[in-house]
Amino acid sequence: MPRRPRKAESKFRVAGAQAFPTREVLEVADRLHSTAIHLLRRVRKQDVAIGQGPARLSALSVLVFGGPKTLGELAAAEQVKPPTMSRIVAGLARSRLVEITADAQDARRMRIRPTARGVKLLQQGRERRIAYLASHLGGLSQQELAQIAESTNILARLLQAWA
Repeated sequence: MPRRPRKAESKFRVAGAQAFPTREVLEVADRLHSTAIHLLRRVRKQDVAIGQGPARLSALSVLVFGGPKTLGELAAAEQVKPPTMSRIVAGLARSRLVEITADAQDARRMRIRPTARGVKLLQQGRERRIAYLASHLGGLSQQELAQIAESTNILARLLQAWA
């Protein structure tokens, strides 16, 4: 007979996830979630110098690393409604970070692609965030740095299998 989930476990059940993770797995997941959020918030502070908001930079990142998209594809990738994405794209276009052209197969649909200026801005922002993070990682011991490197490899493998 399958065991019933404890209250702490039942609130963490997610469609497609392993059923009833152990307490240890839940604790690691909780710490990883919190740590990832705090890490991203800290490095994101470097984006202030770029002069674009996080929503615009995130959408631009999807275009730079994922290629041209329709408005609907971009909205889906960013998990926002198309009207919200329309406003984000309009701001990116005003800043000349994206260009909007008619889709080759369907003239009613528009394709959004980053401009050279958009690619350069995003690369500069990425370099700034990486340099900021590296300046803090530089204070770790070789062993700690190796542990973070290995953990990063493990997380990358997890994400590849996640699909």
